Amino acid sequence: MANIMDIATEDKLEYQFFPIPSGSVQFKVRAANDAHIALTMGPQASVPMYEIMIGGWGNTKSVIRKNRTKPDKVEIETPGILNAGEFRGFWVRWDGGIVSAGREGEAIPFISWSDPEPFPIGFVGVCTGWGATGTWKIEDGAELNTPDKLEYTYAPVASGSLEFEYRGPHNAHVCLTPGPAEIDPMYEIILGGWENTQSVIRHCRQKPDKVTVPTPGIMNPNEFRKFIVTWRCGRVAVRDGKSGEVIMEWSDPSPFPISHFGVRSAWGARGNWRIRHFAGNGQRLPSAPSAPLAAPLYSSPPGYPSVGAVGGSLWVDATSGQVPPGAVAAGQDCSGEPLYVARAQHEGALLPGKLASSHGCAYIPWGGTEHGKNGYQVLVGGPNNWVPTSGSNIPPGALPGGESEDGEPLFIGRVRHEGSVTPGKVQQSHGVCYIPFAGQELGFPEYEILLS
Repeated sequence: MANIMDIATEDKLEYQFFPIPSGSVQFKVRAANDAHIALTMGPQASVPMYEIMIGGWGNTKSVIRKNRTKPDKVEIETPGILNAGEFRGFWVRWDGGIVSAGREGEAIPFISWSDPEPFPIGFVGVCTGWGATGTWKIEDGAELNTPDKLEYTYAPVASGSLEFEYRGPHNAHVCLTPGPAEIDPMYEIILGGWENTQSVIRHCRQKPDKVTVPTPGIMNPNEFRKFIVTWRCGRVAVRDGKSGEVIMEWSDPSPFPISHFGVRSAWGARGNWRIRHFAGNGQRLPSAPSAPLAAPLYSSPPGYPSVGAVGGSLWVDATSGQVPPGAVAAGQDCSGEPLYVARAQHEGALLPGKLASSHGCAYIPWGGTEHGKNGYQVLVGGPNNWVPTSGSNIPPGALPGGESEDGEPLFIGRVRHEGSVTPGKVQQSHGVCYIPFAGQELGFPEYEILLS
C-alpha cells in the first residue's frame, strides 16, 4: 500500500525536490557513490538547509552539512555503504533539531547531529554527483481512495498507533480488528458522521455508541485533515494530528489483540486517504537491536548527543521510539512489549518514566496525567537490581533518575499493574511511586526501586 516514487538522478549536483508532510523519509538508492539528501523549507537548494551526503569521497565517508558550509558538522567512515549494482535502503529523520540517518532495518542511526538553531522542514531533495548516477525509490505514506461503499479496505498494523490524513466531506470510518475482515471483536471509529456533525467510538458494531462527541466541520472535501489513533491496554484514543489534542477516547474493560485496521467512506461520501503506519512497504517497524548490558560497549553514532553519566550508567538522548543498545529494560506493557527506563523534561522537572518503542515516544507522569515525549533520554548500561520497598523508605544506593520542579531528587521505581510491569518516578516526600499508565499518573505506596 506504500507509495513509491521512482527518481533518476544524473551525475550532476542538482537536487530534485518533493514535499514531505512528516518528520522522516525512507528510500532505496542504487549508486556507486555520493547519494545526497537535502532538507529545506522550500523546493529549492536555498539557505537554511541540511545536507546528508552518503557514500562520498569515493564511497568511503558520510557527512552532515548545514547551509553548504564547511567544516562538516559530522563525518563518519562508511566504506562500501552504497552499491552501483543493487538498491540499498536508508531512512532520514528530523525532530527537535536532531537530524539523523540510518540503514533500513536498523533503529539506531549511523550518523546524527543536533542543531542548536533548527528550522521547519517542508521539502526533501535528492541528487548524485562526483561520477555517480543514481536510481531512487522514495517511499511515501500509503495513499488510497475509498468509494461510497460500506466495505473496509484492510491492512496489517505495524504498531499500537495509526496516523492518517483524510480528505472527504464526511464519514471517515476506521476499524481495528484481530484479522483482515469485519469480525467481532472490533472497534469502529466514525469521524464526521451524521453529515459532518459528530464522531463516535463503537464496539462490535453495537449501539449505543461507547463515545459520542460533537465535531461540526471536522472533515473537509477540499483538504486533507490529519488524525492519530492509538490503542494501548484497551484504551482507544483519537487525536487531532495537528494539535495533538484528544478528540475522543474509551477504555475497553475486555481488550483484545489488534492485528489489522480497515478504512472506508460511507453515506454519500467518497474519501482520499494517506496512511502512515508502515516502515516501508508494509513491513513492521524495526525492533530494538539487542546488545550486552555494558556501558563500555555502547558508543553513540558520530554527532549523536549522549549526556549524564551516573556511575557505570549513561543517560542517552533519543527520539521517536529509538532504543539505544544496552538500554535498561524495566518491565513490559500489558501487551508484552518491553518497557525501558527513560526520562524527559516537563514543566521545569526532569521526570523518570517509561519508553515503549512501538509508540514512538517515552511517557512520563506529572500532574495526574501521562505525557508522551518524542524527545527523551534512555538509561543505558546501568544496573538492573530492583528491590521492594514502600512509602518514603528509599534504600541506600537508590539510583537518582531526575528531580522535581522544586529540586527534589526523584528515583526510578516500577509497579505491577493490570498485567504490566511499568517504570516510573519515586518521589520520597509523597511516599509513592508514580507511573504513567493509560493516560493517567497513578501513585502506588508499594513498589520496587532501582539500585545503583
